[in-house]
Order: sequence, then C-alpha cells, then structure tokens
Amino acid sequence: MPHSQVDIRQNVPLAPYTTFGIGGAARYFAEVHTEEELLEAVDFAREQELALFTLGGGSNLLVGDAGFDGLVLHIAIHDPTKITIDGDFAIHTVAAGVVWNDFVLSVCEEEISGIECLAGIPGSVGGTPVQNVGAYGQEVAETIVSVRALDLKRKAFADLSREDCGFAYRRSIFNSTERGRYIVTAVTFRFDMTMKPRLTYADLTKYFGDRQAAPLEVYHAVRAIRHGKGMLIVEGEADSRSAGSFFKNPVVEQEVLKRIASALKMDVDSVPHWPADAGRVKLPAAWLLEKAGFVKGFTMGHAGISSRHTLALINRGDAKAADIFALRDTIQAQVKAEFGIVLEQEPVQLGI
Repeated sequence: MPHSQVDIRQNVPLAPYTTFGIGGAARYFAEVHTEEELLEAVDFAREQELALFTLGGGSNLLVGDAGFDGLVLHIAIHDPTKITIDGDFAIHTVAAGVVWNDFVLSVCEEEISGIECLAGIPGSVGGTPVQNVGAYGQEVAETIVSVRALDLKRKAFADLSREDCGFAYRRSIFNSTERGRYIVTAVTFRFDMTMKPRLTYADLTKYFGDRQAAPLEVYHAVRAIRHGKGMLIVEGEADSRSAGSFFKNPVVEQEVLKRIASALKMDVDSVPHWPADAGRVKLPAAWLLEKAGFVKGFTMGHAGISSRHTLALINRGDAKAADIFALRDTIQAQVKAEFGIVLEQEPVQLGI
C-alpha cells in the first residue's frame, strides 16, 4: 500500500470540533480522507502505543477539560454517493464524512421517504449507525442495509449487515458490545420508493393534520419543529451550544411507573409513558427533569438547560466540561432521589 502521508498534528484543541464548544486538546490529531489514510493513522497509533478516538461531526460528544492523551481521528471521507436502483428500491452508499442533514435533504429532494423525520440531526453519516439515531418516529436502522467499517481487531475492512449491527433504541454494537472495535467509513441505505411518510409522531400530526405530506415538506417541518425546541444547530443562537438530548429516555418496569404515579399522587394513565420491550415502559426524561425542578432556562454557573428544550444541557458561553458535569450530576442525583431512576447520559464522553 503506498503511503498517503496522512497529516498528523499535535496539541489540537477539540472544542471547535464539537457542537458543545467545550474540551481540551488532543495530543495527536489526524484528519483522514480515505481508507488508506485511516489505515496509516491506525498504524501510527499502534507504533506509538496511543489510544484512538474516532471523531465525526462532534454533535454527540463532550470532551473533558484535560483533553485526550491519544490520537483523535477526524473522519472526513467524502466519496461521492453511489446510487443504484433495484425495482422499487433505491440503494445509496454514503461516505462516513458526509454531513447527515445534507444527505437527508438530497434523499427528500428525490421524493424518497425513509429518513425525512431525521432532518436537522447534526453530525455526519458515519455517526448515525453508532447511536442508531432516531426522531419523530423514525430510526436509521429501518433503512440501513450494511455498514462498512475498519475492524481494528483484525485490521481489515468489514461490511456488516443490519443484523450484525445489533440495533436497538439508541444502541448498536458500535456503542455497546463492540465499542472501540470498528471505525465506520461508509453506510448503505435502502429506500422503498413506493413508501409515503408516516406521520405518526404527535408534533407532526399536529403540524400536518390529516393530509399526506411529501418527504421534502416533512424535512422542512421537522427542521422548523426542532428549531422551535432549540434542537437545531444555528450559528449564534445560545441554545445551540449543546449536544442535543443529554439524557436517554429511561425504560423501566411497570412497578416503577406505578411507584412514580403514587409518589406524585397521580393515576398511572396521567404519567406520560410508551410501551417498550418485554412489557416495560419508556418514560420521557424531560418530564422527569421538570418534575424534579429542572425546567427550561435553569442555570447553574456557566452551564444551563436550554430555554426551549428541557433535555438539552447548554454551554452558556464560557463553560468548561466540569461545569456540564456538575449540572449533570446534580440532575441525576435529584431524579434518583425523587423517582429511584438513574438517568443515562447520551453524549459520548472523551476524557474526564
């Protein structure tokens, strides 16, 4: 393999590469544009005995103030999207470094449904299977056919099927059982061109009423709804300096739901919840925060809660990671004390 001479820099501040705008520097930093450069950077890390971290769009990331004493790989692979048509299905293979929202828009402009409800989610294509991103009734797992990734254990590229990826709510093998093993370089999606948008989510049914909407209309509606909730990254807006939803919606046993209803002197049906797996229920983390006193606009030093969305912790301007950690810990402790539920952090944490 010819050397592509990947550019490896030292002491690169990571805050500008995150939507939080928080964090120290990487000891080493490489922006990789090809699979060959990725292999070369991995070789460098192994020769130097460095820990590796893969950075995409930085939208689901909280970097510690001390930074990262290893090699950060910024995945900037932007190969042209390959599109093939198989009967009623359109198959798109997309490079990991492509901006996710740009891809969503391009699909919607083709009048194809399948990811229109995922408009406005920040980050890159390569990050979407890791967390199995979802919103407004859709998840990427529904349309992903396969994920191409570098298997660091075998130091070889692998094409993982949807089943191989082990998708579940906000979960895959990439962020659970095989965390740190794979680096995504491309994702292949399969869209049914006969499908119409499913407007089952409350915000969308309220927006469109009974009428059927085209994918591009849903794309713009979702972005408008996200903007109204402060969940759209807009340069210059204070609520944008966040990592989106900071806590996952907890999935609990029916008994926990009954206990919460009893503690709040409410009937069970009045506590917002949805069915989940194995007879359990999913509770809205935002509702738990509000009941525990953490409302929109809440501030604690340089950190705070978005004025438009309870689940978004924000950098109010000069926050350090320590400020976000302090607010997170305060919220988790209060919710646990009141409801017996330990809220799980959604953003990936790099360093402490």
